[in-house]
Amino acid sequence: MPTEPLRILIVEARTKSALANQLLEGAKAALRAAGAEFDVVSVPGALEIPAIVAVAEEGGHRAAGVRYDGYVALGCVIRGESANFGIAAGESARALTDLAIGKRLAIGNGILAANSEADAATLAKVGEAGVGADAAKACLAVIELKRRLLGQMR
Repeated sequence: MPTEPLRILIVEARTKSALANQLLEGAKAALRAAGAEFDVVSVPGALEIPAIVAVAEEGGHRAAGVRYDGYVALGCVIRGESANFGIAAGESARALTDLAIGKRLAIGNGILAANSEADAATLAKVGEAGVGADAAKACLAVIELKRRLLGQMR
């Protein structure tokens, strides 16, 4: 019996366009390789990502909403470029973890917290070893584990 492809929402912060493009391309490639469908929405910064994941999840439980199997969070926070580096990096991660636990969501966290733009570029590289691809693969792995542990096929 064929199953429907997984549907993933990628929520990306566009604060650093070149880095955001690399993260996004890595995530998209990993999702395509897994046969997943995806939508992409952009937000101004890392702190806005968890709120949009929460809104999308709520929307999926409404008649006109889109139901997502999981979420991929992508962004970059660089130390020294923002007075709120610690807040943006820590609070976005904390909020995503709270959502994952509280609402039992599959979320791949690809929000980089880097010391420099050069460090971020190394981590964001497109390909199997990049953070964007890793976040997408983490999301897919959690979906699979959730289904197995909860005895669900879809």
